Amino acid sequence: MDFDHSPKVQELQKRLAAFMQEHVYPAEDRFEAEMDAFRAAGNAWQAAPVMEELKAKAKAAGLWNLFLPESALGAGLSNAEYAPLAEIMGRSPIGSEPFNCSAPDTGNMETLVRYGSQQQQEQWLKPLLAGEIRSGFAMTEPAIASSDATNIEARIERDGDNYVINGRKWWTSGANDPRCKILIFMGKTDPTNANRHKQQSMVLVPMDTPGVKVLRHLTVFGYDDAPHGHAEVDFTNVRVPVSNVLLGEGRGFEIAQGRLGPGRIHHCMRAIGRAERALEEMCRRSASRTAFGRKLSEQGVSRERIAQSRILIDQARFLVLHAAWKMDKVGNKAAKQEIAMIKVAAPAMALQVIDWAMQMHGAAGISQDHGLARAYVNTRTLRFADGPDEVHRNAIAKAELARYAV
Repeated sequence: MDFDHSPKVQELQKRLAAFMQEHVYPAEDRFEAEMDAFRAAGNAWQAAPVMEELKAKAKAAGLWNLFLPESALGAGLSNAEYAPLAEIMGRSPIGSEPFNCSAPDTGNMETLVRYGSQQQQEQWLKPLLAGEIRSGFAMTEPAIASSDATNIEARIERDGDNYVINGRKWWTSGANDPRCKILIFMGKTDPTNANRHKQQSMVLVPMDTPGVKVLRHLTVFGYDDAPHGHAEVDFTNVRVPVSNVLLGEGRGFEIAQGRLGPGRIHHCMRAIGRAERALEEMCRRSASRTAFGRKLSEQGVSRERIAQSRILIDQARFLVLHAAWKMDKVGNKAAKQEIAMIKVAAPAMALQVIDWAMQMHGAAGISQDHGLARAYVNTRTLRFADGPDEVHRNAIAKAELARYAV
């Protein structure tokens, strides 16, 4: 594996880093102020004006839809080429959306590119690619252990030319957002199929379909993550055309596996970017604060944590780059063990580095002043998103044990 980035990627890194420095980092406080004003007025679920301004600037700068490997609709980058760009965007809590590279939209767009019909792409993919609307992914359910997707109980039943959908979902990220116009819904069309991986299907459900009801928004350690948020959504006798099915009945599990691979790479590289920023903040803080007669940077415990942070970050980065490279070379399925490994390793690394940065900042580290508390919370959710640690470790162990099967 060659760790050198191509001239094309190096140029994009420079342009993206410059855009972040000039536009995104300075907008972080304004974004929070605008959202706080919306909360104070009683409705946090509306788009922050500054975000729309950033999106227009990024689109004008040609820094738009940088993901989408193997598609002419994106920037023509492979997973390995996009990974260092996702790291740069991940340095900021608002860093991905300006470039139309936010979850779950990226995963949903990739799903529509790979599995959507021409009509589905025309109706939903085009406005998503243009950043005109947003989307959600309705898979997780409150009543069952959704870490095992075969447990899903939501039903998709055919009635003539329509499907009738019933079920309850939660952690449907984006469903609170007024810009969210379409959901990808996973449920069972054939619950008695002997192959439990052929029971599920995915269908497109417009948010304004009768019977779709957002019950509540879910906070994460008290954060509402507005305006995107995470919703509990009820689906009662929701009717959509049969033409809204993706790929075909019984293909839901297959789509989920194809959808989640690239998303895990994106999550992990963003986590590495945030860990890098935390390390920078740790170093600056240690050089500016004095305790017990010495700067923090002169104390052994500080140096040990700074050194260990650099080791952990670089270890995780090389592991993720290798997984991205393997995905490009042999496909997502053949790289599933490497993808599972990074999904465990990268969030754990970032949590540790951010935790040390918080300690270096003292009580200020857990306040809203430095963004570390929010970074810690956001990173902690990654140990659940796209599959919990336990599922990935189990998959890694099974693959490893298979090498020694008699």
